[in-house]
Amino acid sequence: MSTTPFDQVMKAIRQAGYHNHRQPVHSDIVSEGVFQDLLQSCAPLKRDYDDGVIKHWLNISAPGGRGRRLDLFVGEPDPQTGGPAIEGLRIGVENKSVMTAHRNRTSRFDDLSETLDAVYRVRQEAVMAATVLVGVAERVLNVPDRVKPREEDFETTVLPRLSSGDQRLWEDFEYAVSPNRPKDPEVTVARFRKLPTRSPGHTHVRGYDFVAIVPVYVNNVDPPRVDRETKLGIDVDGEYALMLEAICRAYKARWHA
Repeated sequence: MSTTPFDQVMKAIRQAGYHNHRQPVHSDIVSEGVFQDLLQSCAPLKRDYDDGVIKHWLNISAPGGRGRRLDLFVGEPDPQTGGPAIEGLRIGVENKSVMTAHRNRTSRFDDLSETLDAVYRVRQEAVMAATVLVGVAERVLNVPDRVKPREEDFETTVLPRLSSGDQRLWEDFEYAVSPNRPKDPEVTVARFRKLPTRSPGHTHVRGYDFVAIVPVYVNNVDPPRVDRETKLGIDVDGEYALMLEAICRAYKARWHA
C-alpha cells in the first residue's frame, strides 16, 4: 500500500514501464503529494490555504535566473496578478534523484546548493526542504538512451516486458546494461548529507529546513519500489514524517508565532 509520494513515483514508473532519467517526471508527483500531506498534517498551513492567504504552484522560476525552478512553491499570491512572487514565498521544496547514474551526484548537489543560495538572498525566512531519491540497484537497463532508440518495435515487443521482472532482458539487451559500484549509494547519501540545514528559529542561517533521502530500487527490469530494507539505515516513512513535521514547525515559527 502506497504511503508516501515516493511510492506514487514508483507506481508511475511501473505504469510507464521504465524510468526516463532524462525527464524529471517524478518531481511533480512528489511536490503535489508533499503539499497535500501538509494540508492534512499542518493546521496553520491548512487555515491559511483555505482563507486564500497562500496558494501553491509547481515549477516556478527561482530568483537569479540560470533556469533554476522551485519544484513546489507555496506562498502569498501577488496582489496584482494573483500569481507567485518570490517576496511572498513561504515554503519551497526541491526534488532531485540520483537513481541510475551516481556520477551525477555532484551536479544534483550543486543544483540544490544554488537554488538554496538564490532563495536565501531574497527570502531568508522561506521554509526550504529537499527530497533526494537515491538508487540502490546493482545494475540498470538504460532504456531511454540505449534500448528505445535501437528497437524499431519497442512499443509492442519491449515495453510490455519492462519493470515486469523478466530477467531475460539483461541478456537480450546486454549492450544497454549500466553497472553501479557497490559503494555508490552510500557515497551519494553521504554527499547529500553535507547540505547545510538549520533549526526553525534560525532564519539568519543559510540552510535547508529538512533534507529527506529516499532509497529506491529502480533498474527497469524488476518492479520499482521504495527500498525500505536497504542497508543504508534510512527509515523512509519515519524520515518523511519528520520532514512534514519540520516544515510545519518552521512554518508556525515564522508566520504564526
